Amino acid sequence: MVAESSTSTISVTLRVWRQDGPDKPGRFVVYKATDLSPNMSLLEMLDVVNNELESKGQDPIAFAHDCREGICGTCSMVIDGKPHGPHKGVATCQTYMRSFADGAVITLEPFRAKPFPVIKDLITDRSAFDKIQQAGGFISVRTGAAPDANSIPVPKDAADLAMDAAACIGCGACVAACKNASAMLFVSAKVGQYSLLPQGQPERDRRVLAMVASMDDLGFGNCTNQYECSAACPKLISHDFIARMNRDYLAASFRQALSPKSAAASGGA
Repeated sequence: MVAESSTSTISVTLRVWRQDGPDKPGRFVVYKATDLSPNMSLLEMLDVVNNELESKGQDPIAFAHDCREGICGTCSMVIDGKPHGPHKGVATCQTYMRSFADGAVITLEPFRAKPFPVIKDLITDRSAFDKIQQAGGFISVRTGAAPDANSIPVPKDAADLAMDAAACIGCGACVAACKNASAMLFVSAKVGQYSLLPQGQPERDRRVLAMVASMDDLGFGNCTNQYECSAACPKLISHDFIARMNRDYLAASFRQALSPKSAAASGGA
């Protein structure tokens, strides 16, 4: 449990991973950050540190950010060994300096996973997630305008589950938290948000097979059911979606193996 600071200002020591590129050696560099408001976010603290570095003619710390509202997932980094920091259900940009004690030493690292190569410092290339989504994240059903789409009956429990899955922001915390660098939580959320709805049924088998194959080809590891992924997820996506996806994958694999095209390809009747 992290004791939140109640002082007017705090000072911390930062151990920041600095690396010029994916093929360059990296190292931790120590910086002092003083007279900080406990109410500023961790990213705002890095802005202050970078302003000071630039005023001295030094290279600022590279980190990714966009919305700063916990929506986009761009701000992904490991804080003191935990993706997104000490609290559950928040992204890095929603981690505030009051979460750390005055005088604390804070270690900042990029997400560590082979499919997420370091671009620079705390920024990683997570385009592997884009490739997985491109493999199957679409539907062919014409949904029309909102009233037309709403005319398709969807049970409330299915709609609620689909919305839970769709809450995934693709930040990659699940991969960073997993000892196998597995993307199963991410992929199962993206598969689940379609498979639970009638609009997602035409490509249901094709989608799960293609997205899982893409995940494997990109070098992500497999799931060993320790659920670090759901614990680190800023949107608290349930690991139950992994079991749901595994069932869909097995069913799709059987149907593919028994299809006439598969039989013809293997020399069957």
